[in-house]
Amino acid sequence: MAKLSDDEVTRALGELPDWERSGDALVRTIRFPEFMDGIHFIARVAELAEAADHHPDIDIRYRNVRFELSTHSEGGLSQKDVDLARQINGALG
Repeated sequence: MAKLSDDEVTRALGELPDWERSGDALVRTIRFPEFMDGIHFIARVAELAEAADHHPDIDIRYRNVRFELSTHSEGGLSQKDVDLARQINGALG
């Protein structure tokens, strides 16, 4: 999986509502109504990540869940990150 160019990342972000670039990662923070809503959502994302063999960094702060995607083996962002970001958005319904 090749590292995306800056232009490719910018184009991808145009199709990824609520995601932003932070260095060599795509990040999104989602605020859930209740703590357990976030935990249940993380379980859904874990299944997606496992199926894709691409695992995000996840930070839980009460009702706020932050996802960070980066392809460490490529030293930056790859199509795997964009695809998983799309799947996370889709899992929100």
